[in-house]
Amino acid sequence: MRLADPAIAAGQRESGRIMLLTSAFVAFALMLVAVVASASAVHLDRKTLYDVADLAAADAASAMSPDSFYAGAGAPAEGAPLTLSDADVRTAVEQYLAEHPPGIPLAVTGASSPDGRSARVSLATVSRPPLLRWFTDAFGGGIRVTASSTARAW
Repeated sequence: MRLADPAIAAGQRESGRIMLLTSAFVAFALMLVAVVASASAVHLDRKTLYDVADLAAADAASAMSPDSFYAGAGAPAEGAPLTLSDADVRTAVEQYLAEHPPGIPLAVTGASSPDGRSARVSLATVSRPPLLRWFTDAFGGGIRVTASSTARAW
């Protein structure tokens, strides 16, 4: 006389494997969410850096020392009397960042006027994704993000 049905006996043998498969799938899904959230955080840091670079370049494009304005020295090729200098652009960018703190730590890697009519600003920061910070800290401390922007004075 048999007490156990063969279908019930087979189901009891498989009961532990489905829990293992479910646990593995949940762990994989959580890791996927962490990667997507961290990639989104890096992307938002990059967009913020580009916004700050655009605003600083636009502000620096209108910056000119009064001496240059009234003297008209160093005119561009078209003969316009107003020019931007590298020192004026650098000063304007530093002043803009002091007056409007961006909310993220950044460094000015370049602030110049290549042609006397436009201001080119380059900024850099290190993005530290919130959910993968333990991983990025182990391999260099974060992800370096750079942004450059150019604004024309006239």
